[in-house]
Amino acid sequence: MLRPEDIGKSYCGDSHEPVDHDGSNEKDNERATKESAPKRSSAAWLLGFACVAAVSSEAASWLGGPPWLVAALALAAVLASGFGTYRKGLVAIRYGNLNINALMSIAVTGAMIIGQWPEAAMVMVLFTLAEFIETKSLQRARDAIAKLMTLSPDTAVVQQADGAWLECNARDVALGAIVRVKPGERIALDGNIVSGQSTVNQAPITGESLPVEKTTGDAVFAGTINETGAFEFRVTAAAGDTTLARIIRAVDGAQGAKAPTQRFVDRFARIYTPVVFCVALAVALVPPLAFGEAWLTWIYRALVLLVIACPCALVISTPVTIVSGLAAAARHGILVKGGAFLERGRRLRWIALDKTGTITHGKPVQTDYQRLDPQLDETRVRALAASLASRSDHPVSRAIAEAAEKAGVPRFEVDRFEAVPGRGVRGVIDARPYWLGNHRMMEEIGCCSVDVERRVDVLERAGKSVVMLAGEDGLLGLFAVADTVKESSRGAITRLHRLGVRTAMLSGDNPHTAQAIAKQVGIDRAEGGLLPEDKLRVIEDIAAGGVQVGMVGDGINDAPALARADVGFAMGALGADAAIETADVALMDDDLRKIPAFIRLSRATHGILTQNIAIALVVKVVFLGLTLAGLGSMWMAVFADAGASLIVVGNGLRLLRKRFD
Repeated sequence: MLRPEDIGKSYCGDSHEPVDHDGSNEKDNERATKESAPKRSSAAWLLGFACVAAVSSEAASWLGGPPWLVAALALAAVLASGFGTYRKGLVAIRYGNLNINALMSIAVTGAMIIGQWPEAAMVMVLFTLAEFIETKSLQRARDAIAKLMTLSPDTAVVQQADGAWLECNARDVALGAIVRVKPGERIALDGNIVSGQSTVNQAPITGESLPVEKTTGDAVFAGTINETGAFEFRVTAAAGDTTLARIIRAVDGAQGAKAPTQRFVDRFARIYTPVVFCVALAVALVPPLAFGEAWLTWIYRALVLLVIACPCALVISTPVTIVSGLAAAARHGILVKGGAFLERGRRLRWIALDKTGTITHGKPVQTDYQRLDPQLDETRVRALAASLASRSDHPVSRAIAEAAEKAGVPRFEVDRFEAVPGRGVRGVIDARPYWLGNHRMMEEIGCCSVDVERRVDVLERAGKSVVMLAGEDGLLGLFAVADTVKESSRGAITRLHRLGVRTAMLSGDNPHTAQAIAKQVGIDRAEGGLLPEDKLRVIEDIAAGGVQVGMVGDGINDAPALARADVGFAMGALGADAAIETADVALMDDDLRKIPAFIRLSRATHGILTQNIAIALVVKVVFLGLTLAGLGSMWMAVFADAGASLIVVGNGLRLLRKRFD
């Protein structure tokens, strides 16, 4: 006899780990946490001990304690806090790479050799403490993205073969399984609703503030929150391949891609650090050898110079800022595919936008129908058009097919169906060829007339898109459809103009419709009747003026222009595999206002990067001057270095708290 848990094992996948009803799975993450916790704890205890030992060494020195006690306490502090620094420093020296750890190791060792035990201890302890705080701060920025992983629950309630419902590990749920979601629960997997209806809060992924109505047939996504009703959905993606999982993978990859500023700083540090070492060596050797100055005085100054010249703040200033910027973008439903694109956004001076589905809702409805062949029955003309249109996924074709379906118009079998990019479709019905397409297609097959041109012009000037049905003997019917502009599009264009960014609309629709839509939303330049290669040409023309151009699109026709643009934006990437994988920047919903938000974020990121680099360099220059003048000490040097590092880290983390709406 099967027990309930056995049934769950049969239909919840291949992994038969038990699931606790508190919502936890086999707890891989918990085991990893338990393994790393002792290491973090021991490191913190060692650092705490080192701090006490360093302060005790300084106190013993001030109070005139025995030299052996001062040295022993300092040595204990150095060993407790500096093991990692020495290890990394020795490896760097062995390979001829004078990095930060090598400089600190040399400086601390030199200080101990000349008898500056308390200062050597304090330098190593404060350096290690600063590194510890920097690491924690950078991790905080990374955690803001890692929190995405916690959005999706570990378990899902799955229908079994006998109709019973069983809580299973979400990662073990098979494709096609039926999952039940109650009000207030997070959705564990991607799928399509098969019964029930509700409102779903998609803000954790898209950033949109209002819940979205969902009913049978609608898609739902892992990590979003079911609010009011209960429903059941059929799983369409495994736990490791949900939209949320792909976002996490994409952002994780973005963190590993260095931004231009970060690459520059890294290159600068590789040159700067050896130069600093050579200058410090000259400071230690030249005055005593050339001018007979005291060796200990100038060796001490050289060691201070090594400490103050360490480029810690400079090196840490860029990654923490870039990661914070990526995290802030993700919180706003903007998936940026790397620091390079985050930095490039501030330079955009033109944004080109596709019309259908980007500026407009992309759901046009049929508004007009005119029969052009009086010999044919009206129903047959509409049936021919609907039969061709139903085979296409273009919004205009869908509008014609939906209007025919609502009117109860029959459909015919279509043979040799073919989509003609930028023109329309064609196929064979009852052994006769038919064409359904725009004005360009009709001209190419020689089916236009003065009367038809006049009719088309009237409709297009009203902002409608016109397609015509033609057969072997000429035009059979004319259909007009109209789309509506998204309210968010007007606001987005206004915000872009305030940022000094000009806008262009690139549409495959007729020029009159393009101009009418552009006028409604305030777009600077409108181009209609464009094929995919024409959109690419317009992008190249704009870029030829020496400005950087962004392209926003949501369809395959936009792919060439998106690839050529300096930054390619994919609209409505929620659930779109290709957009998440290939776009430079993917907007998780279809709200154009995220474009100006991205540009403001990019500018804010650049501003903070500039501030951080300036802070790091100014602090170095000031204390370098004090050191060469004999006014600097190792205490001052390490406080300046650590202080500057903490300032730039805190400054970078400000991006996590800012709003860019």
